[in-house]
Amino acid sequence: MKHSLLLFLPHVSLAGLLSKTLLRLMLSAFLGGIIGLERELKRRPAGLRTNMFICFGAAMFTILSEEIASGFGGDHTRIAAQIIPGIGFIGAGSILHSKNGVSGLTTAATLFVVASIGMACGGGLYLPAIFATMLIFLGLQVLGWLEPQLSLKPVIAKYSVVTEKSTDDVVAELNSCLEDCGVEMQGMRVVKLNGKKKLIFGIDGTRQEHKQLMVRLRQSEDLRNSDTGPGFEHDHE
Repeated sequence: MKHSLLLFLPHVSLAGLLSKTLLRLMLSAFLGGIIGLERELKRRPAGLRTNMFICFGAAMFTILSEEIASGFGGDHTRIAAQIIPGIGFIGAGSILHSKNGVSGLTTAATLFVVASIGMACGGGLYLPAIFATMLIFLGLQVLGWLEPQLSLKPVIAKYSVVTEKSTDDVVAELNSCLEDCGVEMQGMRVVKLNGKKKLIFGIDGTRQEHKQLMVRLRQSEDLRNSDTGPGFEHDHE
């Protein structure tokens, strides 16, 4: 009887370890998927699969770090500690520099936080992992909605002006209007149109700044026929 009990105990321990490990991995994939789904719906580069895999991978490495150290000896945090510079490398790759500024900062920050959620799941810290997921999800949703409502989010809008005057005179008047409104031009091209010239240029600014610029352009005799088309949001994500 005693011999049978000793044979049974390793199986109980193995089953408990397996169920605990699977729970941590499944929770990490689920929590990473929640944040990834929000990113996917907003058409961000790092979407559902990326965030899910990063969260799952961070949890897996954390579990491996603990189990390998327990079985073979060594530092329990050695493998897990390498997750941070690794995610920093991935996050740096998602940040893009262009003439319009920097984009991808929110994506990089989200990946960094998702990795920490995975590490929390791998370490068995379920409550902090769930709380962090809820907080990040609400932050992305609520703050993403508030930024345009409060005119905090920059938007690049395309403007066009049709004129018969020389390009230099119109550009000089346009630069004067831009200085008055405190905004900058983002490139310009000139198209010939039925003997006239059509100037097409982009302006980067908040919605309130675009409204002020349109009022200022209407006050100029050379620019009062200005028109603006739909721009695209430049939200540094």
